[in-house]
Amino acid sequence: MKFFDLASELWPAALTTVDSPEIDYAPMGDIVEELASRVILYNDNIHTFDEVIAQVAKATGQSHREAARVAWEVHTRGLASAFEGELFDCLQVSSVLEEIALHTQVMT
Repeated sequence: MKFFDLASELWPAALTTVDSPEIDYAPMGDIVEELASRVILYNDNIHTFDEVIAQVAKATGQSHREAARVAWEVHTRGLASAFEGELFDCLQVSSVLEEIALHTQVMT
């Protein structure tokens, strides 16, 4: 039994050799810094509203009123977007929120 190479018949070698442009990669830091990300804050039954409001304001620089809105959304929905920005900023905000053991997730 002889095997037949269908791919070679349909796409001869002359058609498959195409000059590829040279690819240049950007440093990883440039790409990571530009990723639009957000910090998700999750509800728990441990922290009071005042604790969450104070920590959200500290982490994000938001006013007390805006931090209270985030805390209320977390309480009623179970989670809320506490901050949106570049990845490194989100990691910093998440770190400050987790100082008092709040549960967060950074999403890109």
